[in-house]
Amino acid sequence: MTSWASRALELSAALFIFFLGSLVLLIAVMYVRDVTQTKQALRRNYPVVGRFRYWFEHMGEFFRQYFFAQDREEMPFNRAQRSWVYRAAKNIDSTVAFGSTRPLNQPGDVIFLNCLFPTLKEDSVEPDLITFGDNNCPTPYQTRSFFNLSAMSFGALSVPAVQALSHGAKQAGIWMNTGEGGLSPYHLEGGCDLVFQIGTAKYGVRDKKGQLSDEKLQQIAAHPQVRLFELKLSQGAKPGKGGILPGEKVTDTIAAIRGITAGEDSISPNGHPEIRSVADLLDMVAHIRTVTGKPVGFKVVLGGSDWLAQLAQEINQRGLASAPDFITLDSADGGTGAAPQSLMDYMGLPIKRSLPQLVAWRQQHQFTQRIRIICSGKLVNPSDVAWALCVGADVAVSARGFMFALGCIQALQCNKNSCPTGITTHDPKLQKGLVVANKSQRVAAYASNLMHEVGVIAHSCGVKGPHQLSPRHAQIINDHGLPTPLDQSGS
Repeated sequence: MTSWASRALELSAALFIFFLGSLVLLIAVMYVRDVTQTKQALRRNYPVVGRFRYWFEHMGEFFRQYFFAQDREEMPFNRAQRSWVYRAAKNIDSTVAFGSTRPLNQPGDVIFLNCLFPTLKEDSVEPDLITFGDNNCPTPYQTRSFFNLSAMSFGALSVPAVQALSHGAKQAGIWMNTGEGGLSPYHLEGGCDLVFQIGTAKYGVRDKKGQLSDEKLQQIAAHPQVRLFELKLSQGAKPGKGGILPGEKVTDTIAAIRGITAGEDSISPNGHPEIRSVADLLDMVAHIRTVTGKPVGFKVVLGGSDWLAQLAQEINQRGLASAPDFITLDSADGGTGAAPQSLMDYMGLPIKRSLPQLVAWRQQHQFTQRIRIICSGKLVNPSDVAWALCVGADVAVSARGFMFALGCIQALQCNKNSCPTGITTHDPKLQKGLVVANKSQRVAAYASNLMHEVGVIAHSCGVKGPHQLSPRHAQIINDHGLPTPLDQSGS
C-alpha cells in the first residue's frame, strides 16, 4: 500500500513538473513571437500580458450583457427587450413587478392611449383577414396572422435553426420568409406558409449565367406552401449592398441550393442589373406574377423618396392591376449576418420615420386596398408591432425576435461561423445545442404570445381587434420629452 502511494506521488510530481515545464515553454514561445511580430504594438511592448487585452475584448461580447450593461442601455437590443422574448418563447409568466424601468421621456418612444371603457374579452374579435393579390393573380393569399417570420437565408442560418423556425411557424399559423438563399428542404419540412425571396443574385431561381430562370420560378411556385414572392431590392442593415455569406459557411448543400461553388464567398450584387428604373421594377413584378400565378411584391429600405412619386405615376398610367401586391418596408435599424459598419450605422431611414411616409403615400394615391404594407426592422416586442399597426402597416415581420426565441444571446458572432447557440453556424459541434423539437415550440409560443399581447394593447385602447388600431390610439415622445399625437409628430 505504501509502495503504491509512493508511486502515485512520484507520478503526480512528474506530471506537475511536465505541466509546469510545458507552461514555461509555451510562455517562452509566446514571448518570442510577441517581441518579434510587427503588427500589434501592444503585444510587442507588453509580450504575453498584452494578449489578454484581445482575449478580454473578445469575451466581452459574450459577458458584458450579464455583468455590466443595465436593463435598458444595451444595443442593438437591450436586456428588457430580450428578456420579454425569452419569457414569451418559454411560455412562462411575462409580467413584471413594482414599476416600469423604461423612461417615459425619451424622444421617439411610443405611449398608447388607454380608453376609459376598455374592450371586454367577450367583445373582442380575431384579427382581420388580410388578402394579397385579390383579383390580380390566379392564386391570391389570405391570412389572419399580422406577425410573421422575416427573411433569414439558409446559409446564414443553420439547418436545425431553419427546421425549428419552419415547424414553429406551422404551429403558430404564421408564414416564414426564405430569405435570398433559395428554398431548401428544411423550409418545406415544417409545412408552414412560405414567402420566397428573390435576391439580387437570384439564388435558387437562376440559370447558369446567373439570370432569372422562368423554369425554376415555376418549379418553386409549384410548391403549394410557397404563397408569395418577394423581390428584394435592399435590406435594412445594408441598403445598396448585397448579401454576404463567407466561404466557410458555403457548404455543399448550401452551394447546391443557391447554384454556386462550395467553399467560396457568396457575394450578391448590390442591385438587380435588369431593374434600373421604376418602369423596370413594375415590369419585373408583372413578369414574376405571370410566371408564378402568385402575389408578388418587393422589399425596400426607404431613403431617397422621389421614386415613390414615380411609382404612383407609373401605376396610374398602367392601371391598378400593375401595382405590386405588397411592399415590404425594411428599416435602417434592421439586422443582418454581415454588413459594412458604414452602411449599418449610417444608411437609410429608421422605421419610425419611413413607415408613416410610406403609409401617407399609399393613402394619398388611394392604393390602400391594392397594396399591402409589410413592416420590418427591430419589431420584437408587442409594443413595436402595435405601433406599426397604429401607423397603418398591415403586417409586421421580425427576424431577430425569432432568433431570440431560438436562444440567440446576441453574441455578435453571426458572420464568423462560431455562433455559440448553433443558430448561425454550420459547425456540427455547435449545432447540436439547438434541439429542433424544443426550439420549434418556443418559436410558436413567442409568435402566439406576442400577437396575444398586441390584442391586449388594442383592447386597452378600446378597440376590438389589432387592425382597428389607428394613429389616434398612440402618441410619440418629441424632442422636448413630451407626448405628441402620432399623426402630428412627423415621425
